[in-house]
Amino acid sequence: MIGHVEWVDFLEVLRFPRPGQVTNALGGVARAAGGGGVAAVIMSELEAGVDFYTALGDDARGRDAQAQIEDRGVRVHVAWRDQPTRRAITLLEAGGERTIITLGERLEPGGADDLDWGRLDDAASVYFTAGDADALRHARRSPVVVASPRARDVLESAGVRIDALVFSESDHDEATWAKRVAGQTRLLVATEGAHGGRWWGESEGRWDAAPLPGAPRDSYGCGDSFAAAFTLGLGRGDSIAEAAALGAQAGARTLTRVGAP
Repeated sequence: MIGHVEWVDFLEVLRFPRPGQVTNALGGVARAAGGGGVAAVIMSELEAGVDFYTALGDDARGRDAQAQIEDRGVRVHVAWRDQPTRRAITLLEAGGERTIITLGERLEPGGADDLDWGRLDDAASVYFTAGDADALRHARRSPVVVASPRARDVLESAGVRIDALVFSESDHDEATWAKRVAGQTRLLVATEGAHGGRWWGESEGRWDAAPLPGAPRDSYGCGDSFAAAFTLGLGRGDSIAEAAALGAQAGARTLTRVGAP
């Protein structure tokens, strides 16, 4: 896993507040989250050995984020920055919809950071959400590289071909950009929420959404949970359909949990 972390306060509310309204949260938790943090923990929950390359601010939130993720069985390689760890507030409405407000610069690992990049020589697969061109080239040491559109700038400029790009079909910006760079990936993988999703490129097909193991509570991280499990599946030799089914199950579990795993 190569990517970013955000320190997120998840606040449960009855509904998103109107302009000027004062509202009381029903409850809340603080988690090390962001696309990289979510995916790394999901991979660990699926009993993978996970090395997570990231950047954090050298502050209390950064240290707490490292500790939280390591407590979930992930080996974390941190490039410490002078800038503060990025924060976010996520409002969770009844039914699971989330609204996210971020604060601060997204911190990303760079290939020149003094991290143990050599461990990627033994990685079966890598999911990439953030980093510079050299970090993406390190990822390419692995036989399978899956990426998120959040890494779009480096994916466009690095000249590195990846194996799959996972994006949300309902997100117009992601879908438009993904289709524009189709030549840089073997597969385009579009998630469609409750309708499952589809892939195309070197092959094509569809998968069905997995049944929810409980009531929907929080849609935060569902896409990265899918991508993490999909990446793991491809790395262990699953077919694309099998990897997508594993991803759908991971996304469904995440939807029933409050806050990042």
